Amino acid sequence: MKIYIDGKYYGREDARISVFDHGFLYGDGVFEGIRVYNGRVFRLSEHIERLYGSAKAVLLEPPLGKAELEEAVAETVRLNGTVNGYIRLVVTRGKGLLGIDPSSCAKASVIIIVDDLRLYPDKYYRDGIEIVTASTRRISSDSLDPRIKSLNYLNNIMAKLEAKAAGCLEAVMLNSDGFVAECTADNIFIVKDGVLMTPAPYCGALDGITMRTVVGEAVKNGIRTLETTLTRYDLYTADEAFMTGTGAEVAPVVKIDGRVVGDGAPGAVTGRLMRLFKEAVASYEG
Repeated sequence: MKIYIDGKYYGREDARISVFDHGFLYGDGVFEGIRVYNGRVFRLSEHIERLYGSAKAVLLEPPLGKAELEEAVAETVRLNGTVNGYIRLVVTRGKGLLGIDPSSCAKASVIIIVDDLRLYPDKYYRDGIEIVTASTRRISSDSLDPRIKSLNYLNNIMAKLEAKAAGCLEAVMLNSDGFVAECTADNIFIVKDGVLMTPAPYCGALDGITMRTVVGEAVKNGIRTLETTLTRYDLYTADEAFMTGTGAEVAPVVKIDGRVVGDGAPGAVTGRLMRLFKEAVASYEG
């Protein structure tokens, strides 16, 4: 494995950052999770745009331009000989003094890790996943906009711990108004009466790349799609449900808080969108 850190490559055992890096000390940084399929980096330009959007929102200046960063990602994939895998692209505030003042950090740092990732075992894509609602609420947009993919994921981790305690792999997070926001690491969708619905970004949902891909495929194939507000009632009474994410791809959900979704098996629309997503990935040329 070759890991990119600020223009140089290191092996797994030698890849290190300073303990004074503000990304490590304070979660001061942004990141993207990106997939490699068939040797091609999937929707790299969209990920880079989102990364720069996150960075701009927190007044963080990446040390590389967009084109340079894209090339660094592509080169790291090439050097690792990765055909199918996962990329973690991180930009931290960089090394600075103790204390949260970002001005003590002279230059941001870029880290690119390429590795394997399969978020859920195959049986869950075949049979579906059970999830629960977390008591931990999603941080509200007036505190930290969920569209900023920051390095501080403690809010999501607390909800993930609740899922694990309940014997589940994932949890739904609600916003401060009680509306569905997202899962701990994925966007969530439901199908009701043939209509595909997902929480709008203003509800506290990340504007996901996989989510946008699935919505695009749904629209192209005549599936009516809404970005709206959803409550737990909508989840409980849905005909189908599924999650989307870079790691998860499209993962069917068959039980929520003990309520069986639909007939308890992945639904027809979910199955169709799973196939359409795979086709989009297979035909992607970059």
